[in-house]
Amino acid sequence: MSIDAALLIARSGLLHTQRALANAADNVANAETEGYTRKRLPTASVNADGQGMGVVSLGPLRDVDTALVNEIHKRKSELAAAEVREAVLARISEAHGDPAKGEGLGDLVGKLRTAFIELRQDPSQVVKQQAVVLNAAQNLTQRFGDLSRNVAEARQAVHDSIVDEIKQVNVTLREIAVLSREVMARQGSGASTADLNDKRDLAVGRLSASIGVKAIWQDNGGLLLLGVGGVAIPLSETHDAFAVPDAIIGSKSFYGTGGIIPGITMSGLDVTLQIKGGRLGEYLQLRDQTLPRYQSELDIAAVEIADRFEEEGLRLFTDSTGAVPDPDLGYAAPGSSQIGFAAAMQVNPAVRADVRQLRDGTHAIAPKPPATTPWFTPNPVDGPAGFTLLVDRILENSFGETPSKGGSWGGFATTGLGPDGKLSSPFGSPRTIEDYAVMVTGLQTSDSGAATSALEASKQLSLGLEARFTRQSRVNVDSEMASLIQLQNAYAANARVMSTAQTMWETFFGSVR
Repeated sequence: MSIDAALLIARSGLLHTQRALANAADNVANAETEGYTRKRLPTASVNADGQGMGVVSLGPLRDVDTALVNEIHKRKSELAAAEVREAVLARISEAHGDPAKGEGLGDLVGKLRTAFIELRQDPSQVVKQQAVVLNAAQNLTQRFGDLSRNVAEARQAVHDSIVDEIKQVNVTLREIAVLSREVMARQGSGASTADLNDKRDLAVGRLSASIGVKAIWQDNGGLLLLGVGGVAIPLSETHDAFAVPDAIIGSKSFYGTGGIIPGITMSGLDVTLQIKGGRLGEYLQLRDQTLPRYQSELDIAAVEIADRFEEEGLRLFTDSTGAVPDPDLGYAAPGSSQIGFAAAMQVNPAVRADVRQLRDGTHAIAPKPPATTPWFTPNPVDGPAGFTLLVDRILENSFGETPSKGGSWGGFATTGLGPDGKLSSPFGSPRTIEDYAVMVTGLQTSDSGAATSALEASKQLSLGLEARFTRQSRVNVDSEMASLIQLQNAYAANARVMSTAQTMWETFFGSVR
């Protein structure tokens, strides 16, 4: 090997080592930078007529498994959805009260039944009628109102969050579009795209928290985004991909045919049903299914309680107009007034004004043909103070499984729920109002518990994948420091080669003189 060749090889080694040292220093400096992945500096050998002439540094490359990145994005989408569901349902669960303190709907219905038992023991005590029964009835209507208000507020907040989330999705998609253009341009010119791909992966990760997506990397550096619901998401630097307007969400509002809740559009087409995963997918699930179902179950519980008192001669609970909805009509059927009754439910003002009606009754119950005698006639003003017929009917029938007229109560609707009549409760119909109230509280609060458990499981899975990605692709400062030492030694070795070659040249020229 000639001295010139030795100098060229040593020089190429020095240049590569300098670049490798700078690359390692960049890795260490950016170890805590969000989204940054470890870069390695590969080399290629240089040959001339079959003889090695040193090495040349190639552009920085990332050690990234794209399949693992997609899996991390998928789990990030699930985690974001779980966080949303847990936060919203925790609020509803809290509104149900503390079961340990007897604050649930079933507990309050049970306390109302106990109040009537006490009234039955001494029906002549007007003070007891007022203090015990009315107080229990008022507590029940207040809990229905609080729950309905919380559900309504949560549903409105969820729609507002959809609007905000769509805005953020559009911002992120524009960012990804810009980065993709820059990646393709740099890749086309042969320059390194490692840092740009880090930034793009970070942006796709943020997008996946908003909406479930799968990224497909193209050979030219471009990127295709497919929503998990099957929709291809366009990338544009100048136009928003999605749009959704603000809306006021009422108890009768729903999305779909005949509904007033606006859909999410993409390029003018409604893609609401194709949006799955991430916060957006969970917001839609809560707004259009979970929360309307909760409201329906509260309304049905309130309607059945009011009706089963009404059917025995005591109009104890009414809406703001003094009416009691008919549970035999479908929940969302035309003419039905069940939707929103739990929020409007009140203790009958006429009963509050004259508490003796708790003992005597508010109205007669018409006979069931062919009978002609009324099933119940209220105790007249001058009637016996020990009148117990109404209270007996309430305890036996209103709180029981059958009405006094015979047969059985119609049962609690578990299908045809929601303002569009398309939802169903995930349980069978019990027989008594107390059992149904207990079931509603139990199922709605257990949903919150399940959401918390799902959130914890999702966190653990995401942490596991992130740990795997960190081991493979993140910067390990200890490894980089060890690499720096090795590179310094390599630099010194190449420098010695050049120094030796320089000495040899000087000796050679000295001998010539």
